[in-house]
Amino acid sequence: MPSYGWLLALTLAALAGNNAVAVTYEGTERNCSVIPPYLPSTAVSTTLQLQELRYQMRLMSISAYIIPGTDAHLSEYLAPRDARVAFMTGFTGSAGTAVVTQSKAALWTDSRYWVQAERQMDCNWELEKDVSVSSLAEWLISEVPSGGEIGFDPFLFSLKTQEEYAINLESSNRTLKSMPDNLVDKVWKNRPPIPPDSLTRLSDRVIQRSWQTKVEHIRNQMRDNPYEPTALLLSALDETAWLFNMRGNDIPYNPFFYSYTLLTMDEIWVFLHMNRLTDELKAYLNSSCTGPLCVQLKNYEDVLGHLKTYVAQPGVKVWIGTEYTNYALYEIITPQDKLMTSSYSPVLTTKAVKDDKEQQILRDAHVRDAVAVIQLLMWLEQAVPKGTETELSAAEYVNKCRSQQKDSRGPSFETISASGPNAALAHYSPTEETNRKLTVDEMYLVDSGGQYLDGTTDITRTVHWGTPTAMQKEAFTRVLMGNIELSRTIFPSGTRGVNMEMLGRRALWQVGLNYGHGTGHGVGNYFGVHEWPVGFQSNNVPFRPGMFTSIEPGYYKDNDFGIRIEDIVVIVPVNTKYGHNYLTFETVSLVPYDRKLIDTSLLSSEQLEWLNNYYKTIRELVGAELDKQKLKEEKDWMLKHTEPFSSASVCSSSLTVVALAIALLHNLV
Repeated sequence: MPSYGWLLALTLAALAGNNAVAVTYEGTERNCSVIPPYLPSTAVSTTLQLQELRYQMRLMSISAYIIPGTDAHLSEYLAPRDARVAFMTGFTGSAGTAVVTQSKAALWTDSRYWVQAERQMDCNWELEKDVSVSSLAEWLISEVPSGGEIGFDPFLFSLKTQEEYAINLESSNRTLKSMPDNLVDKVWKNRPPIPPDSLTRLSDRVIQRSWQTKVEHIRNQMRDNPYEPTALLLSALDETAWLFNMRGNDIPYNPFFYSYTLLTMDEIWVFLHMNRLTDELKAYLNSSCTGPLCVQLKNYEDVLGHLKTYVAQPGVKVWIGTEYTNYALYEIITPQDKLMTSSYSPVLTTKAVKDDKEQQILRDAHVRDAVAVIQLLMWLEQAVPKGTETELSAAEYVNKCRSQQKDSRGPSFETISASGPNAALAHYSPTEETNRKLTVDEMYLVDSGGQYLDGTTDITRTVHWGTPTAMQKEAFTRVLMGNIELSRTIFPSGTRGVNMEMLGRRALWQVGLNYGHGTGHGVGNYFGVHEWPVGFQSNNVPFRPGMFTSIEPGYYKDNDFGIRIEDIVVIVPVNTKYGHNYLTFETVSLVPYDRKLIDTSLLSSEQLEWLNNYYKTIRELVGAELDKQKLKEEKDWMLKHTEPFSSASVCSSSLTVVALAIALLHNLV
């Protein structure tokens, strides 16, 4: 219902002499169609901030204001101070765009978050379910009068986003207006500050390449580029952190810090908050000199002015990665012959391939992480039948188990701990208001991860402590089949993930099931749990040895249950009978799947062989770690849950069609 529609309904009823009686309504989601509107306890009142924002809009003579759900570095995960969509709407999902006019307010988000939005927003806001820019532009054209201006913060727009808006509004007589100050920040009285903690450098025991080595490697790529860039601008937060082997804590769950880097053949400028640098770090960065391997430290806010000065020089050309450079920086690199673009910077594509040291320590981190997840699953198996545990207590327990592992630095994202209908929400995390008791009668899904000095982990397991229905068991098995088919696939080097992603869905498609999220994403070494540009989406780079990605098919039945199986894998070379330069995936997440949910009669012999080999690896690697930590009970539990499966009831049909599909899809690479 449009904003304030419920107030209009009350007014009309009163004018008509209708003595309306308030409708009693209860539920976990808002209902703006009843009188008065029903709002769950999770909904946030947004009337005051909307009034203040609209006042600022009138001062600037704009008809609408766009509020993207990102920061100046186009990050997926945000610091509290950059959560402007959450402040304005109450919605805390990781993907969304809000738009405010003088009479309406609307939020656009994807299907992962529709239920969450209905639980968190009040009736000031409309929920729009088509997330395309064209849909948002159509709404703006219908709500903004001809000749009206639409304000936006250019630091929060990517190049692609700005271009899409401009194209969709081009012939409508509505124009975008770049605003020098963010209007939400003007009305956000208690906006969280930047954390005061000092930045840190990584220990030498987890580093193979020094920052000087990395800088020279990137400069070599600049020299070899036929377009002859003279400078490289780094905007994504993990770019500067990776290049200089440094970490911070500006973003929850992600060890990043606000920064930009401008790298030339002779100079290095790094823009950050200077008060957070220790004397030790300044010496580490060689900040007292001005040579090619000396880092000149600048204030974070100076990046715009410094870039303008650099671009004003003759004969310069700045290389940017368009996926993470904001429009405010892009628009000052003029004329066009001073600009060079690629989807991703050479830092991101280089970082995507882990060196030998990074591969080994990331594997090691997953072994220790498996211990924590096994401790959780064993504890829940014992505790849930007693009827005392909840989604929240399970999330707290797994985080506690991880905190006791070597080199732990906390969780890598907010734990998804979901039972029954909550598990049908792919990105649900429990709160005091939504927390449910765990029971033996429902499916339970836990998606969690840890940050360690040597790696970042992310794993999902789905279990049932009672008797699953036939449909639940089949759905789980088909999700597992998708996971296995992708994991065991052999493919030519350079194949893109998007060209084999369907293998994760094929077993589900056969019976008319599917899932609405991606099939996998890259993961870092004590970095982001979602690390671009690796994965199975159309804008991901081709697979190469040394890359890590998740594989995570799922199935979600609305208001009933949810299933996801997620493992991290590393891309490794494989020997084939005839061909060379072929690759496959090696699974580094090492936690058994719930046996009672697996219908082995649906599995092919090849799938069962893969599963038994995987369990053998768990026994070897995790068993040794459990012995090392003297966790006998946990090892007994692990051994019980990794007993090899019998091949007696396995489906005998061959999956040669899968090999054919890969061959056909390779033609699309």
